[in-house]
Amino acid sequence: MAEKVIVCCAITGAIHTPSMSDALPVTPEQIARSAIEAAEAGAAIIHLHARNPETGEPTPDPDVFMRFLPVIKQSTDAVVNITTGGGLNMTVDDRLAAPMRAKPEMCSLNMGSMNFNISRAGDRVKHWKHAWEKPYLDRTDDHIFRNTFRDIARIVEVMGKGHGTRFEFECYDVGHLYNLAYCLERRIVEPPLFVQTIFGILGGIGAEPRNLLFMKETADRLFGDAYVWSVLAAGRHQMAFTTMAGILGGNVRVGLEDSLYIGRGKFARSNAEQVSKIRRILEELSLEIASPAEARERLKLKGADRVGF
Repeated sequence: MAEKVIVCCAITGAIHTPSMSDALPVTPEQIARSAIEAAEAGAAIIHLHARNPETGEPTPDPDVFMRFLPVIKQSTDAVVNITTGGGLNMTVDDRLAAPMRAKPEMCSLNMGSMNFNISRAGDRVKHWKHAWEKPYLDRTDDHIFRNTFRDIARIVEVMGKGHGTRFEFECYDVGHLYNLAYCLERRIVEPPLFVQTIFGILGGIGAEPRNLLFMKETADRLFGDAYVWSVLAAGRHQMAFTTMAGILGGNVRVGLEDSLYIGRGKFARSNAEQVSKIRRILEELSLEIASPAEARERLKLKGADRVGF
């Protein structure tokens, strides 16, 4: 019998800016409300970044995270997953500040340094709400997201061994899978590995169906039954790739961090709308959606009673 599909929803991220969509959550209140709605729609895991409430700029400030994390926990049983990727030009110390305070059940963890070019993301924007937005995007054609092997080991040591946090291992290319396999071989990380294969970011592997199949085949070969596979794809590829993942026995991630759209040329009204759509597609394919409790059991999470918020 096929495993139930774990649906993750990435609420706001650090890629899209407020001028791109009025639906993008910015304030702590908006982030909390959007996360709760996504959980009610069927997301077992909620992936979270924080934003400056006044400008919408990504922030690593733990105080901002703590304005919405307790609200989400009080209102839903969903697994809270906090970024360690943060935003552009944040140091590793910056990126660890909120996770170390919150001690969540899960954190994301990028599995390598990479070019991360989102300079074209705002091409359709005619009027910018804030002065920071366009320069923030424009400079990414000269941006390298840093996560060295030493950085990865440090994050795992601090969060995993220090606080019992497990990880969403974000793999943007085939080499990232081999980086993770190295970490598994050296016992830096422990199974089950929740492997998020990511498609369509410029600097990572392209959003082509053959690439999805190759990433899965590679992960199967490297990790066998020691991993749980999930898929996200950027922009217009979101629903097609997550549908493919479901058909192939995988899990899925949607959310306004990854795509602002619900269909061709149509902006999503909320994160919950995207969750509801992929849930409907998967259920029409006779697939079942995992509850937060089922996700916790499968991913061997420590439980919401052991977090710091």
